[in-house]
Amino acid sequence: MKQLNILLADDEKDFTEVLSQRLQMRGFKVAIAFDGQEAIDSLKEHVPNVLVLDMKMPRKNGIDVMRWLNTRKIELPVLILTGYSSETEEEEAWKLGVFDILRKPPEIDVLSKAIKEAYIKKAL
Repeated sequence: MKQLNILLADDEKDFTEVLSQRLQMRGFKVAIAFDGQEAIDSLKEHVPNVLVLDMKMPRKNGIDVMRWLNTRKIELPVLILTGYSSETEEEEAWKLGVFDILRKPPEIDVLSKAIKEAYIKKAL
């Protein structure tokens, strides 16, 4: 499989940087955004193979970013990482087409597998 480009958007800086390093050690190329607006700004410049989003972030949350993608008809596999989210938020994420919702902190092997599966499913 080719090297996948990932955009990792999460406002917990230490967590995000460590997760980015761990994903890079597994062969992914990772860009980071520290809130939803940064993620949108990054997506305007470059669309990655997979987007990994925190549900709750300042300025724009994960749902806001997914709505932005949908209004622009950008088909991109999205994984949500969340430490806490409401049933309503998760239902909205599923309606907006999220590939999967994972709990924080994710097992790195589970996250890596989900990223690859999301990419492969989109490619089909």
